[in-house]
Amino acid sequence: MIFRKTTLAAAITAALAAGPAAAVTFTDPTGDDKGPGTYTYPTDGVYKAGSFDLTKLTVKAKGGNAEFAVEQNSTLEDPWGMGVGFAVQMVFIFIDTGPGGHTETPPGVNAVFAAGQEWDKVVVLSPQRKARVVGEATAKTGAMAKDIVVPNITKGTGKTIKASVPLADLGGGDVETFGYQVVMQSNEGFPAGNDFLTRKVNEYEGQHRWGGGNDADCDPHVMDVLEGPDATQAGQLAYECGPDGKTVKAATLRMIKK
Repeated sequence: MIFRKTTLAAAITAALAAGPAAAVTFTDPTGDDKGPGTYTYPTDGVYKAGSFDLTKLTVKAKGGNAEFAVEQNSTLEDPWGMGVGFAVQMVFIFIDTGPGGHTETPPGVNAVFAAGQEWDKVVVLSPQRKARVVGEATAKTGAMAKDIVVPNITKGTGKTIKASVPLADLGGGDVETFGYQVVMQSNEGFPAGNDFLTRKVNEYEGQHRWGGGNDADCDPHVMDVLEGPDATQAGQLAYECGPDGKTVKAATLRMIKK
C-alpha cells in the first residue's frame, strides 16, 4: 500500500511539473464553403449542405503525438461504406514548422503558398486506407512525398474528423508555435490524371463535380480554408485564368498562427 501511494504521488508530481499539454485552436467562419465565393456543391445527395464548411482546427501535443481535430458544419456520414465514420471529405493540414519548405501543393489542389509562408509537412486526413493514400503520394507528388504525413487511423464522429501522428513525424517542436493552413477537399476514389485523390471543380456542377469554377486546371480545387487577420478566404483563393485555360494568377495560401 505504501508503494502504491508513493507511486501515485510521484505520478501526480511529475504531471504537475510537466504542466498542461500544448494545444492550439483556430476557428473559421461558417457558411463560406464556396471556395473563392462562387463554388457550388455536386448534385449527388451524398454531398450534404455544410459538409465541407470548416469551422475549427484543434492541435494538441500529448504523449509524444500531435493530435488533430477538424470540425465542419454538418454531421458526418459514411454513404460509401468507408468504415471510418466519414466518406466524402478529405482534409489537408499544412504545417509550417520553421524556415524554408514547399510553396507548391499536392497535384489537384491547384494552389500555391506565398513566399515566406511555405509548408514543411502536410497531414492528410482521408477516409481511404493509409496504404492507398501513401501509394498515391509516392506515385504522384514527387519530392514532396517525404513531407506528406498519413495517420495510421483517421476517424469521424459527430462533426469532427480526428487523427494523431507522432510529433517526430512533423520534425518535433512546439505545436503552439507552428503555422497552419487547412484545405477542405473531397475524397475522390477515381482521381483524374495525376491528381492526388482530389475532386475537380468545373464550370458547372455535376453529380460528383463541384461547379462555379473553370473547366481547366487554373482554379483552386478548394472548398474552404482557414482565415486569419490578414488572410481572408476570398483573398487567398482569388485566381485568374487566361483565355487558353492557363493560370494567370494562382490561388495563394497563407499560414495562420496564434
